Amino acid sequence: MRIVALLTVRNEELYLERCVRELRRQGVEVCVIDNDSSDATREIAHGLLGNGVFRVERQQYEGFFELEKQCRFQEHLSSEIAADWFLHTDADEVRQSDQWHRETLADAVAAIDAEGYNAVNFNEFVFVPTVPGEDFSGLDYVRDMRRYYHFMPRPLHRVNLWKKAATSTPDLAGSGGHRVEFPGRNVSPRSLTMRHYIALSEGHAYRKYRDGRRYSPAEISGRGWHVEREKWRNFTFRFPSDSETKIVDNTAPLDTSDPKSRHLFWETAA
Repeated sequence: MRIVALLTVRNEELYLERCVRELRRQGVEVCVIDNDSSDATREIAHGLLGNGVFRVERQQYEGFFELEKQCRFQEHLSSEIAADWFLHTDADEVRQSDQWHRETLADAVAAIDAEGYNAVNFNEFVFVPTVPGEDFSGLDYVRDMRRYYHFMPRPLHRVNLWKKAATSTPDLAGSGGHRVEFPGRNVSPRSLTMRHYIALSEGHAYRKYRDGRRYSPAEISGRGWHVEREKWRNFTFRFPSDSETKIVDNTAPLDTSDPKSRHLFWETAA
């Protein structure tokens, strides 16, 4: 069984190598789609060819983050690439079956496939710095970041692992990649694990969301997307309190109780 991750990136040099290494360990091959990065991302991607990455594509950057365009290109690639399952993921995400690594993601998908399901949801756990001065840049953030919250703005929030169908192209763009749709979709009752390392420090959060990204005006006005994130251009980083977050316990699963419907790490300036 071949599982391919479709990974669109722009200026993700802090994440890309760690992300690919984890996907490879999980039995997943990676197709990197570089959106004209201006840092070392593209060079890192090419350096990983044959070591987790099997293909590097270029998607032209038009001055804005264009999620629909990215999803449409991934839809096209999923119809072209010979694979059994596809995963839409981002560089700051880590996908696993569970935190104990008792089985790889590939093993979990094989079991889900054998049960007759063709789509998989992920429980999303967001990891962020929680005290001033914390900076996980250049570190193994998967090992070292310990505090998280369960993010679930809606049920089945992250159905973005799916089995390739012979007769239809999946619709990723309709939900901005969060929930793939196709005829006969049958989502497994078992949700897998997604760790989302959304910012590695307070300064990184500002560079990533306030200073480094402009969203497509057409997607804001026509799709209603990015409205909350557009507000982040005027945000102040907020360190979530201990009472709002959980701490990783290596003897227990990541905690899905008390899910948050909005992110905790930002507040909009008045």
